[in-house]
Amino acid sequence: MKYDYLIVGSGLFGSVFAHEAVKRGKKCLVIEKRNHIGGNIFCEKLEGITVHKYGAHIFHTSNETVWNYVTSLVRFNNFINSPIANYKGEIYNLPFNMNTFSKMWNISEPSEAEKIISEQRSEISGEPQNLEQQAISLVGREIYTKLIKGYTEKQWGRDCTELPAFIIKRLPVRYTYNNNYFNDRYQGIPEQGYTALAEKLLEGCDIKFGCDFFDDREGYSALADKIVYTGMIDAYFGYKFGKLSYRSLRFESEILDNPNYQGVAVVNYTEREIPYTRVIEHKHFEFGTQPKTVITKEYPTDWHDGMEPYYPVNDTANNSLYEKYAALAQNEKNVLFGGRLAQYKYYDMDKTVEAALALVKDELGSND
Repeated sequence: MKYDYLIVGSGLFGSVFAHEAVKRGKKCLVIEKRNHIGGNIFCEKLEGITVHKYGAHIFHTSNETVWNYVTSLVRFNNFINSPIANYKGEIYNLPFNMNTFSKMWNISEPSEAEKIISEQRSEISGEPQNLEQQAISLVGREIYTKLIKGYTEKQWGRDCTELPAFIIKRLPVRYTYNNNYFNDRYQGIPEQGYTALAEKLLEGCDIKFGCDFFDDREGYSALADKIVYTGMIDAYFGYKFGKLSYRSLRFESEILDNPNYQGVAVVNYTEREIPYTRVIEHKHFEFGTQPKTVITKEYPTDWHDGMEPYYPVNDTANNSLYEKYAALAQNEKNVLFGGRLAQYKYYDMDKTVEAALALVKDELGSND
């Protein structure tokens, strides 16, 4: 059977493209290296709890079109992300807001917080030369030390003084008592988990699991008129100019005989001495009341071949290297490149949907 599109990867980008192509009467084959659909948004059930297998995923957007799109496929709950930070046993609300400042300095008025932060910021004069100076220039020394420094150093595997300033261009600071992490208008999680969303998106597609495109590149390519490639762009071109850099993650999950371990979905551990960056308690994403709970500790790690590349290292050298590959991609006939790995760009889920729909429109036109 000849397909119109071979879609390499069943993550959100590839699944949205597949869904729209099928709606337009196209035949699609999706090949997936893993043994499940959905890429990093895949969820599985443990003890009746929907577990986010590859880290916390909270859908948030201000794009009404995108929100209407995903909610037309599956029902979403009204989960609001309100994480907390644990610094040596001290608990602070995130993002930085009046609850944070009240706990840190025993104050109650926004003007008091503004005064303290302004005084602490003033220790940096001139253009910040590294991430530490940039962070202090934005939020002051104390918030940086307790809530940014250790977490960021674990995330990137380097001291903040060795990291470029541009990584933290801005930090959200609110002088209101508002713990909602996101500013977006719409927010929530699919009631049956993200796998249910992926299943809806891939209805009408043929799917093959355990298939690495590079194991039989010619054979897979011959199956379809065009390819939608969502894997690593440097791998597609045989690392011709060298390898792009990533950070990876390692997850440790456990089932606890406890109905409520930490009282919130996400706790960030901001001291460097604790090796994980955060602990996720999955049942709180869905307001669960199960007798047990499932927690996942998230450990950032250096990426190497065979590991999942989670975060592109978008520094000057890597971005320059990506541009070389992007130029090759533009000249590739009958291959469409999209998504986090093919575009070497960290995408929130709504931006992934947006980008996939934009590619569909360019490739296949609107479906009105």
